[in-house]
Amino acid sequence: MKLVFTLLGGLALFIYGMQVMGDGLQKSAGNRMRSILEVLTSIPLVGVLVGTIVTAIIQSSSATTVMVVGFVNAGLMTLKQAVSVIMGANIGTTVTAQLIAFKLSHYIEPLIALGFAFYFFGRKRTHRYIGQVVLGFGILFLGLDIMKDAMAPLREYEGFRIFMANFGRYPLLGVAVGIVMTSLIQSSSATIGILIAMASQGLVSLEAAIPILLGDNIGTCITALLASIGTNLTARRAAFSHVLFNVTGTVIFLLFMPLFLKLVLIISPQDDIARQIANAHTSFNVLNTLLFLPIINIFVKGIIKLIPGEVETIPQGPVYLDPRMLKTPAIALSLATKEIIRMADIAYRNVADAMEGFFQEDAKLLNSVFEREKVIDQLDEAITAYLAQIAQRGMNPALSKRHTGLLHAVNDLERVGDHAVNIAQMAFNRIEDGLPFTEQALSELQEMSELVKDTLAQAIEALKHDNVSAAKQVLRQERKIDEMEKSLRLSHIGRLNCGKCYPGSGVVFLDIISNLERVGDHSHNIAQVVLEED
Repeated sequence: MKLVFTLLGGLALFIYGMQVMGDGLQKSAGNRMRSILEVLTSIPLVGVLVGTIVTAIIQSSSATTVMVVGFVNAGLMTLKQAVSVIMGANIGTTVTAQLIAFKLSHYIEPLIALGFAFYFFGRKRTHRYIGQVVLGFGILFLGLDIMKDAMAPLREYEGFRIFMANFGRYPLLGVAVGIVMTSLIQSSSATIGILIAMASQGLVSLEAAIPILLGDNIGTCITALLASIGTNLTARRAAFSHVLFNVTGTVIFLLFMPLFLKLVLIISPQDDIARQIANAHTSFNVLNTLLFLPIINIFVKGIIKLIPGEVETIPQGPVYLDPRMLKTPAIALSLATKEIIRMADIAYRNVADAMEGFFQEDAKLLNSVFEREKVIDQLDEAITAYLAQIAQRGMNPALSKRHTGLLHAVNDLERVGDHAVNIAQMAFNRIEDGLPFTEQALSELQEMSELVKDTLAQAIEALKHDNVSAAKQVLRQERKIDEMEKSLRLSHIGRLNCGKCYPGSGVVFLDIISNLERVGDHSHNIAQVVLEED
């Protein structure tokens, strides 16, 4: 029992040290790592290099792949780009194994002391971050040393040695153990650390270690798979590509195990099993990437065939805004109007999907609302900045009036998007808490929802075509929305007093009609932009 707790304690220190070191590296890099991924070019080789560098810095291939899944889900990255970054992430994660293969047992205490001194007494942030990295590095090696000592008694157990030798004779067993270990620990570097600790005590041969580290690469995919739950189709494809990439590579290397083993022995010191394991880990991921990179287009097409379906893509950021047109305010305002109409269409879609997600209790629809809200916020910022630049140019009174109206319209549409998000959150509350709604309540919400959607559509039509008739219709319908909101509120209170309404459901009902009424108000404001110009 003491051996188990000592081993777990060493593992805890190892993982904690790795986390401290990674946090220090991330802080020193600031937000640059995310920015590098966001501006990733479409060249696969660049994607591999970026994935390698980012993962080497943040010390976690899982974190990189989770970010990639998030970027793909948000439309900031294509599937092809994601696959190239994931390939690089597999290479970047081997840096940790190379570091821990160094024999630094005699320098653990000085490293911890030096790191502590910089971290706690450093006056500059940079010094503290460096101290955090060194401190984490020292703690990581302390954990590794404790694991080595904990495993030393296992050399006396013949049964354990026979069990470990089986991994060399039955590689699939080793792969399975690697998958399970990494899935449980959630860190491929920690699994490699355990392997190196065991190998240093003569408990694992290189032949037995290689299948485990191959399984380790598959096990690390679990984080990205979990992160892809509830995301769009492309994001799920990106997560699956990580699994397929590692599984296919593992199958290929198992088939050519004798040749791979010879390669590792050629490039590694003969008397250093730790370095041999680290080099095997690096060699597998580099060679696997070199195998797949030339056929990345075929690989991506294969992923699409394996996970079929149509992908809805919403372009991120502005589409119509052209800085070259700022010299001509009339044209620039026309382009800004086009972008605002695009923003309006997305906001309308969000209101419609938020309500439909509520009625159908469809989490997928509701998640799409949150994703599109990010685009609405981007457009709000971009259009407002573009209009501010137009304001610096000379405009006649008519253009100036139009300019002011468009600024108000952008603000109103951004608020419509916020109300759609509020409704979506209420819908999630209904799903998660299993809140019941009476047929009358659902019918009332349906009626108000249809009126509000039609009013918003009329407002967009008015803005798009300067349609005064549509604008006036918005004003009439908005008054109906106000009256309906009051009527439904009274109706709800009546059901509540009669005990027909569940209190939790009542809160959601009132929040939804309140947000719908506010969408009507913003539709009214947008229509006023057209009427004031008339």
